[in-house]
Amino acid sequence: MIITNPFDSDLNGDKLREECGIFGIWGAEGTAAAMVALGLHALQHRGQEAAGITSWDGTMFHTHRAMGHVAGNFDRDDVIRALPGDAACGHVRYSTTGETALRNVQPLFAELYSGGFAVSHNGNISNAAKLRNELVRRGSIFQSTSDTETIIHLVAMSSYRTLLDRFIDALKQLEGAYSLVCMTPEGMLICRDPLGIRPLVMGRLGESYIFASETVALDVCGAEFIRHIDPGELVIVSDKGLRSIRPFAEVPPRPCVFEHVYFSRPDSIVDGSSVYSVRKAIGAQLAIEDPVEADIVIPVPDSGVPAAIGYAQQSGIPFELGIIRSHYVGRTFIQPGDKVRHLGVKLKHNANRALIKGKRIILIDDSIVRGTTSVKIVQMMRDAGATEVHMRIASPPTRHSCYYGVDTPERAKLLAAQMTVQEMARHIDADSLAFVSVDGMYKALGESGRKESCPQYCDACFTGDYPTRLTDQEDVAPADQLSLLAERVPA
Repeated sequence: MIITNPFDSDLNGDKLREECGIFGIWGAEGTAAAMVALGLHALQHRGQEAAGITSWDGTMFHTHRAMGHVAGNFDRDDVIRALPGDAACGHVRYSTTGETALRNVQPLFAELYSGGFAVSHNGNISNAAKLRNELVRRGSIFQSTSDTETIIHLVAMSSYRTLLDRFIDALKQLEGAYSLVCMTPEGMLICRDPLGIRPLVMGRLGESYIFASETVALDVCGAEFIRHIDPGELVIVSDKGLRSIRPFAEVPPRPCVFEHVYFSRPDSIVDGSSVYSVRKAIGAQLAIEDPVEADIVIPVPDSGVPAAIGYAQQSGIPFELGIIRSHYVGRTFIQPGDKVRHLGVKLKHNANRALIKGKRIILIDDSIVRGTTSVKIVQMMRDAGATEVHMRIASPPTRHSCYYGVDTPERAKLLAAQMTVQEMARHIDADSLAFVSVDGMYKALGESGRKESCPQYCDACFTGDYPTRLTDQEDVAPADQLSLLAERVPA
């Protein structure tokens, strides 16, 4: 029997997961779909469950959506040839709750009175259940269980005359996080929510404009980075050129701090900061705040590597690769018997035993979510002969769920929400455990610390300070939530 790899959850499954990445291009002279496929390859880390591309050839829209990775679905000539046109948008995604189904794969597309409308969304609409309930009562018929479809219905039901005004009217009814790339016969609409929670950048390749979740997607396409899309900005690009408007009242931005800690690729620039440099600086801050005598510093691969380098450089303790990761384990595996199942963690990660034996080690990881990863890694180090195992985490304790487009367990399953740091250390069997402080994380980002009255980032997963209303959590009765969103799959 072939199933999803049960060992993916041993290490990689105990991570917060960004739910999607988006990419759009306008003016690509017949190569738009191929460029989008290339860009989505660079954003694959943001969503590995499904991918889709919609193109516009000046007369018709063409869509191909598929479960699985970009490779294998969009590296075939026949697929790309079936997506003609000079403009296209694409999406890679994870699902969180509910079904994994093709109808939820983006871009979502609908024929409106004004013509076709395709949308790729990174984020999560925190009042989607309430909006959906109202729309259904007014006669809307939903075809997916994604919160993104709410945007399409709001545009369709708006009483404003022009498509742009209807789109703005829809946006002003949304709460939560959204970076959007939308295609219409009139042009491409690109926007970022007023708080700028999720990232979005703009680049140029010849006469083409490109929009993507991360700068690394521009690099892969050979495009020039122009700038980040500002929080609350709406960009309209068409054959007439590009223009920008600001339809929202200006508010202090709150971009997601976890983009720097974990989500984005280390070779990306997020809101002006090098992700790699920030992660190294967090590691150095950890060494300042929580030093410990040890022989070697070991990253938990791959996300712990930059912080471990920073910790080692600041502390003077040698950096070593004490855990070796295999990059050749696929996403499927023949179901083993229970006797073998517990050995599955070694398919992807194995201790460098000769290096570890007899050593006092410091393990550096980016976060602790449920704690299952940390338990297995600490045990792996002890089995390999480590005399002491100290764990340092390059983010503050994750004590709260995210409602802005991140796959976070409910709070009851977050280890830091249930235990003190000392209790967590005992739970994972570490000799010591420490997390970087909230202020220390901000210092690594170039700030003097967190401004309590007006935080510079969305850090709700650490502090519980949510920057928007959480209408679906606060106002919708549990029965309504169950009936409306039992299968909801955030963008």
